[in-house]
Amino acid sequence: MAETSKKQLRPIDDPFVALGPSGVAIRDRLKGLTAQDDTVLRLIGEHLGRLASQDLKARCRDGLEHNNDTWAARKQALTARSSSRWAGSITKATHDQWALSRRCQAVHIHNLEANVRTLMHRLSQPIGEKGTKRAPGGYRSKGEWFHKSRRLATLEHRLKVARAEREDGVVHVVRGGRKLLNNRHNLPAAQLTEQQWRDRWEAERWFLAADGESGKRLGNETIRVTSDGEVSIKLPAPLAHLANSKHGRYALASTVAFRHRGAEWRDRIEANRAVAYRMHLDVARGRWYLTASWSRPVVKTVPLEAARARGMVGVDTNADHFAAYRLDACGNPVGEPKRFFYDLSGTADHRDAQVRHAITGLVHWAKRVGVAAIGIENLDFAQDKTREKHGRRKRFRQLISGMPTGKLRARLVSMAAEHGLAIVAVDPAYTSMWGDEHWRKPLTSKIRTMTRHDAASIAIGRRALGHPIRRRTAPPHDDQSDRRGHRTVQAGPGARGREGTRPPVTERAHDARGRTGTQRTRGTSAPKTVRDARSSGTWVQSSLLDTV
Repeated sequence: MAETSKKQLRPIDDPFVALGPSGVAIRDRLKGLTAQDDTVLRLIGEHLGRLASQDLKARCRDGLEHNNDTWAARKQALTARSSSRWAGSITKATHDQWALSRRCQAVHIHNLEANVRTLMHRLSQPIGEKGTKRAPGGYRSKGEWFHKSRRLATLEHRLKVARAEREDGVVHVVRGGRKLLNNRHNLPAAQLTEQQWRDRWEAERWFLAADGESGKRLGNETIRVTSDGEVSIKLPAPLAHLANSKHGRYALASTVAFRHRGAEWRDRIEANRAVAYRMHLDVARGRWYLTASWSRPVVKTVPLEAARARGMVGVDTNADHFAAYRLDACGNPVGEPKRFFYDLSGTADHRDAQVRHAITGLVHWAKRVGVAAIGIENLDFAQDKTREKHGRRKRFRQLISGMPTGKLRARLVSMAAEHGLAIVAVDPAYTSMWGDEHWRKPLTSKIRTMTRHDAASIAIGRRALGHPIRRRTAPPHDDQSDRRGHRTVQAGPGARGREGTRPPVTERAHDARGRTGTQRTRGTSAPKTVRDARSSGTWVQSSLLDTV
């Protein structure tokens, strides 16, 4: 019989410490606004939003031919209709939006290429051909083969168009959001009336954001917030007649008090360091909000060895909960498994709150047990959401599409950094399978129920600590000795401890000669477990039973 080849495993990337947050954002509600304040804010947002739409259109028209001269020309045209600082904020936002659309376009082309390759492979297989774990097989019937051939032609056309647009520098951007735009075509499903949709659409297209300026008064000359919470706005040139303060500014009747990070924000504005502000209207609640944000210097992450010094909390991310387990520095599970549940159904705000609540519980528990880092999988489901890869497994595709891996990773890093915890990202390859194989059964007892997810969290934690996932390699198949060399996870000959060699004993308790005061007959240099060892004594057979 031919020898079967072993399964080829993909290379596993080394764990690394994730970078900390690079920015901070805080928000507060503008309470006590008068009717005049609301009217002025709406006029400013509508006017600047119209200018932002025109500038974005001009930037998309320039495409790849954009340069510093065209940028300066656009900014000069906007300055005459607003101000130099408003023009700078608008053009910067336009460039960021164009660059984001460009990156999304590259991801879209990559996904189309992956789908086309999958379809071409499956169409080339015989009908009914079974697939393997590495490659899918053929389609089940001639009808399915025909429909997939038509879909292949459609995707190839889309790919051709997308490549041509990328070469020409063409991007598609919707100010206000494509999701809200599509809701206009089906208002009953969105539970909106036409007027409600119109109000939201106009509010999303307004522009009320100003970049910070270091060295300027209070860190921002366009939207200025004093340490007492007074808010004033530099009016655009066409709306200068609405000013109620000096130098063409409008001061709001409302004041803000940032309770979260308020001291940090106050230190920045008193030192005239840059702080960016953004105002937006929540149409559903009829409330105005002010968001302050600033960037942080890049902080050097802690070394990986320092993060591993006090053990690790391994976390397995699932569709409805975090499975966590504490491990000591040697990779041994300590205590009981922990689970932090969340619900990803409902609105985006509800999902976001659920994720924040689960991460908060996880971080607080990690601080209580005394670890310095959290190990988590470096998840990215961008390549696993397509229906061409998973075929009829619609519920599985919906499951992985519903997991907000990007937001979850960003929130975990930022929230852990505030509590002095490092995040160690590991390769997710085989963690669930190997954890279930090596850790689920040994840790299951009458009072402890281990799940596959709990075992996976141990595997993730051990990989983050730099240990192999398996508990211990099996001994040689012929006997229990180390004739074939030390086992891969066994301690070396020079290591002392539980796995080290034991020191020789000086006396056997069951030897009756020890109680008579006689000396040992076997040399102390020879271990007792070795047969035919040399001895200076002689062996004498006694005919009577020694009962002394």
